[in-house]
Amino acid sequence: MSRRRTLGTKKKIALLVGAATVAGGGAFVMANASNAAQTTQDARTKAAQDAGVCQGLATALGNNQRFIEGQRADPDAQSQARIENREAVVAEIERKQAASGCAVGESAQDSQTSQPPQAGQEAGGQDTGDQAGDQAGDQAGEQVCAGSTVTLSGEGGAPAASSNQFPVGTKLRVTNLDNDKSTTVEVSSVSGSCALLNNAAFEQVREEGKFLIRRALIEKVG
Repeated sequence: MSRRRTLGTKKKIALLVGAATVAGGGAFVMANASNAAQTTQDARTKAAQDAGVCQGLATALGNNQRFIEGQRADPDAQSQARIENREAVVAEIERKQAASGCAVGESAQDSQTSQPPQAGQEAGGQDTGDQAGDQAGDQAGEQVCAGSTVTLSGEGGAPAASSNQFPVGTKLRVTNLDNDKSTTVEVSSVSGSCALLNNAAFEQVREEGKFLIRRALIEKVG
């Protein structure tokens, strides 16, 4: 009787050890699966961020290239200086493309820059309503260029913008709806976009590591 009880106890111990081993192995497998899922998600997130960086740089490059082409097609006394300045900007954007692992020289045009004037506006971006209505709209912040994305020109200097729709001196407020940051700048030159921010202005509203604002609110405020 004593021996049978001893054998029964050994079997119980063996069963407990086996169950613990199986449970531990299951936990190990689950942990590995969880880690693998997290690694995959991290990789996808990084890929999406990298794609956003590359697209933003490609858009900036395309805007500057189009500006250069426009200056060469219809030159004036200042065109050569503008072209040289933008060629330096193009070289800087290509340097950023290389540093970010993007295709160097890849460019893209902002699909929203050729949109027709909004109702109540002429092609130059000026309101056709009466002066009182125009002043009220400026104070409230009149939304313009709905749907446009915003990127940077690559130019230095104090915060400023360039535009293909608004004359020099126009004040534009650009809000990044993805982080609620905004900046108000004056248009200081011509470009191929509704609103193209220089480096200093773009830094005030950008998301870390991104060179393109996909959800932007552009308002004429002055």
